[in-house]
Amino acid sequence: MSAVRGVRGATQVGENSPASIAAGTVELLGELLAQNQLTPQDLISVIFTVSPDLDAAFPATAARSLGFEEVPLLCAVEIGVPGSLERTIRILMHVNTSKSSKEISHVYLHGAKSLRSDIAQ
Repeated sequence: MSAVRGVRGATQVGENSPASIAAGTVELLGELLAQNQLTPQDLISVIFTVSPDLDAAFPATAARSLGFEEVPLLCAVEIGVPGSLERTIRILMHVNTSKSSKEISHVYLHGAKSLRSDIAQ
């Protein structure tokens, strides 16, 4: 039986450049898809947020290179809380899956592991 689930992830990139944002987005999406045995066809929608210091490119642009052309994508800026992690891309995917909530793998890479050290990869 299939259900709608939320899949979360985040990564920290090295710099505010189109190449760095694209590479970080592709790496994180690849891990989220692989660890949850998903394809772009399983996705309902994806919300990307970036920390206020990342404004060189849209993460959604990189997602399209992975076959996300038919998936609704939205980019937004995170709240600039003082002291929060810099150069961070966050993802919330809404997916159709037969996995239970407990079976979902949420992925936190690089410096973003500090955001959820309890579940970071």
